Amino acid sequence: MKQLVFITAGLLCAAALAAGCQPVAAPTIGLLYLDVKGPVTATEGTGTREGRACAQSILGLFSTGDASIEAAKAAGGIQEVSSVDHHSTSILGIVGEFCTIARGK
Repeated sequence: MKQLVFITAGLLCAAALAAGCQPVAAPTIGLLYLDVKGPVTATEGTGTREGRACAQSILGLFSTGDASIEAAKAAGGIQEVSSVDHHSTSILGIVGEFCTIARGK
C-alpha cells in the first residue's frame, strides 16, 4: 500500500513537471490552454504587408520551424520592418506553436 502511494505521488509530480516542459515563449502559463499575443518591437513607420513565421513543439521533446524575424520578413515580402509581434499557443502542454509576425513595407 505504501509503495502504491509513492508511485502515485511520483507520477503526479512527473505530470506536473512535464506540463511545464512545453517551450513556448509567453508572458503567462496556461496549463490547459494558452493563446497569447504580445509585442516585441515597433518603430514610427507603418506598413501594409505582414509576414508570419512559426515554430512548433510536441511535448517539449520535438521542436521544428523557423520563427525568426528574417523568415517573417521573407514570408511577407517586407523590406523595411515597422513592428514585430509574437503569438503563442499551447494545448495541454502537448502541442505548441510560437509565431513571429512582422509588419512593414
